Amino acid sequence: MANDTRIPKAEITGIYGAMVKRFSRKLLGEVPEPLGVYWQNRRVLSFFLGLGQKSKKWRACDENLKSFAHMAVASAVGCSWCLDFGYFMAHNEGLDLAKAREVPRWRESDVFTQLERDVLEYAEAMTNTPPTVTDELSARLLSALGAPALVELTSFIALANLYARTNTALGIESQEFAASCGLRPLPDANRAVPSAS
Repeated sequence: MANDTRIPKAEITGIYGAMVKRFSRKLLGEVPEPLGVYWQNRRVLSFFLGLGQKSKKWRACDENLKSFAHMAVASAVGCSWCLDFGYFMAHNEGLDLAKAREVPRWRESDVFTQLERDVLEYAEAMTNTPPTVTDELSARLLSALGAPALVELTSFIALANLYARTNTALGIESQEFAASCGLRPLPDANRAVPSAS
C-alpha cells in the first residue's frame, strides 16, 4: 500500500486468523494488507468474507459483466485496492483482460459491446450520489438480461459500492496484485495502464 491506512492494522492471530491467512495465501499468494484493518472488528470481517463467498454462488448474470461493473464502481469511487484486486481476479478467472484494462475509460474505448456499455453506465449511475439510473437504461438491461440477471447485477453493484466505499474511507489502497497480470491502476484509480515489468 502506498500510504498508511486510517485505522492501524491489527496482528492477525488465533485459529480463525490462521484459517483466514491460509485461505488468503491459497487464493492470492499472500495475505492482503486490508485484513489487518478489518481484523480490528472480526464480526465485520466475517460478514464481509461471508457476503463475498455467498455472492460468488449467484449464477444468473454473466461473470464478465459483473466483473466489469465492479471495476467501474471502483474507478468511480476511487478505490485503487478494489480496481487492483478486480484486475487480479479477472486474470485468475480467465476473463477478458483487454476489456478489463479499458473499464476506467470505457466511454472512450471501442472494445465493449453495447450491452457491456449499458452495464458500465448502470454501475456508474448506481454509484452516483444520488443515483442517476434512468428508466430507459433499466429497460434496455431488462430486455437484454432478463429480470433474474438484472436483480443480481444490481445487487452485485450495490455490494461493489459497499466494498469500495468502505476501503476508501479506511484509507486502504492498492497492494499491486494486478502486477501478476501486467496491469496496475494509476494512483487516482481513473486509468489502468500496462505495468512496467
